[in-house]
Amino acid sequence: MTDAVVFDLDGVIVDSEPVWEEVRRAYVATHGGTWQPDTQRRLMGMSTGEWAHYLSGELGVARTPEQVADEVVEEMTRRYRAHVPLIAGADLVVRRMAARWPLGLASSSPTRLIAAALAATGLTDAFAATLSTEETERGKPAPDVYLSVARSLGVDPAHCVAVEDSSNGVRSAAAAGMRVVAVPHGSYPLDPDAARLAVVTLGAIGELTLETVA
Repeated sequence: MTDAVVFDLDGVIVDSEPVWEEVRRAYVATHGGTWQPDTQRRLMGMSTGEWAHYLSGELGVARTPEQVADEVVEEMTRRYRAHVPLIAGADLVVRRMAARWPLGLASSSPTRLIAAALAATGLTDAFAATLSTEETERGKPAPDVYLSVARSLGVDPAHCVAVEDSSNGVRSAAAAGMRVVAVPHGSYPLDPDAARLAVVTLGAIGELTLETVA
């Protein structure tokens, strides 16, 4: 039984992972840090506080975590003001799901970027509950954000379907007890353990149907 559907934002509704990577790579290079081969994979799903500490500490950026967070998010906000990269068909899928079930949004983006993305895509009213991992103790792969969204919706996590693109996102939703539909980004394939946690794996968000969720 499905009582609600909970979407991730980055990589599911907006194709923002490449933008995040570009912005943070440039920021690390500008401020004396060193981008590592596994950096992007590790960053996907981290809360704002977690990735800001990671860039400042492990990657050697010569800025405080608070400065890192403020400056990177400001650049992302500037990019969003110019263009929010909506994934083709994602808005139609969200509307289709919202006509059938209450929707939640569980995102690693900062709250102000979530608001900007939903406003730009016209989807603000589609979601009954939205939450950033900024507002939870731990980011993905911990289950905190998915558990909190389920509580806000008033539904059992076991009766929720989560739609995720990243390995840490899939791990997070699965750890919360949700059934996970994975829609991995072509540039960021799922790790084998995360792929096994997904009940269904799709090639594109446009393939998500009411029948699949039900």
